[in-house]
Amino acid sequence: MVVKASAVAARLAWQWRPLCLSALLLSCTPTLAVTVPPPASASAPQTATPTKVPGQTRAVSQAQAQAQAPAPSTVVPAPVVCPIEDWPLWTEFLKFFVTADGRVIYSFPPKADSVSEGQSYAMFFALIANDPVNFEKIWRWTVRNMFANDLDTRLPAWLWGQAEDGSWKVLDAHSASDSDVWIAYLLLEAGRLWQRPDYTAEGNKVLATIEKYLILDLPNFGKMLSSGRVSFVEPDDLWRLNPSYLPIPLLRRLAQLRPNGPWTEIALNTPRLLKATSPKGFAADWVSYVRPSNGRAHFGVDELGGDRGSYDAIRVYLWAGMTAKDDPLASEVLSTIPGMLAYIGANRQPPENVLVSTGAVSGQAPFGFSAAVLPYLKALGATQLFEEQAQRARKMQVASASDRRMFPVRPPYYDYALSLFAFGWTDGRYQFLKNGQAKFHWEKSCSYAAVR
Repeated sequence: MVVKASAVAARLAWQWRPLCLSALLLSCTPTLAVTVPPPASASAPQTATPTKVPGQTRAVSQAQAQAQAPAPSTVVPAPVVCPIEDWPLWTEFLKFFVTADGRVIYSFPPKADSVSEGQSYAMFFALIANDPVNFEKIWRWTVRNMFANDLDTRLPAWLWGQAEDGSWKVLDAHSASDSDVWIAYLLLEAGRLWQRPDYTAEGNKVLATIEKYLILDLPNFGKMLSSGRVSFVEPDDLWRLNPSYLPIPLLRRLAQLRPNGPWTEIALNTPRLLKATSPKGFAADWVSYVRPSNGRAHFGVDELGGDRGSYDAIRVYLWAGMTAKDDPLASEVLSTIPGMLAYIGANRQPPENVLVSTGAVSGQAPFGFSAAVLPYLKALGATQLFEEQAQRARKMQVASASDRRMFPVRPPYYDYALSLFAFGWTDGRYQFLKNGQAKFHWEKSCSYAAVR
């Protein structure tokens, strides 16, 4: 079935984070009171067809929201045998973005909705911090509300929030495959490291559903990961893909766990996709694979996502830099995106927007972009540029947590999330091995971590 373009456009519009209205802020921060709506349906799953979120919604303070949130009855935290890592960034992330019952607040109040991306990223940060209690809370909230308690047939809805009638529920039941893959990967890694067979079983369920619904076989190209279960494929002539949904370490790990599955081929095809869609050395947010009625199938500019590399594409550099050096795909991916290194070398910070077909740039990048390129710069041996971007990112991240003149509401979620990924890696809290396994600093002193 051909899905109307409007369904895809809604997702693409969300993923294109709004531009700042003030050049002084360097992040998109509206001037609002510090308010977060209560996670009203945290203990009961709800679903709905895609719904437009109203501009004004009822809100209460974050403290009130957490006080009102019912304690999840299904949460059974793993026993804490080893201490939680002392990681101030994780402590701040919990303070600013995570409610008491495990919902990650993505957008600024009064909207204050949640996305599956945020849930999966927070699960990873909890794993980096060796924090099984918060991992469990975040995961169980996701199961109840985004999976509707069905791990056998569903993938998580990507958008949850307050509908026009005031109720809190799923606003768009479509899934986003970047979050889907991260969730499967993290459950399998948590099951291995924390000796939680329930996580392993749940991770295998999610992975089986991904393999059932999200694997494409593109004509004249091969296996690739769909961006979602529906809305991103027009049968026989158009497939919309997101290069940032393809972290090589995750693909490698899934390939090791599923040697007869599609993941090795998808991993090998990832640098091919990037090479075909990065003519000036910059990654794109979205690309299309098109098979014309007369002619050979090929990659091209996506008519809805546009000829742009920005808030999605910045993750391509992040994943590339964190890929294990001894993985041959690391150098292959890095060789497809040299444009970012050249631009930072000339301008001393990343661009906010790039026209990938011409290399034309615009905008001033928020601090999360400077954080995201740190592993990339380190992998390429650009030591001075690495130090400059690390200084910029850390300075602005600290300001975002404390300076309410510059950031009136709270830190921007996306910049903060990119900072945890980047600084967690550069500070040696975790790394990805050649086989895609995550290796954490806390394993050195933790008796229950699995033997490699």
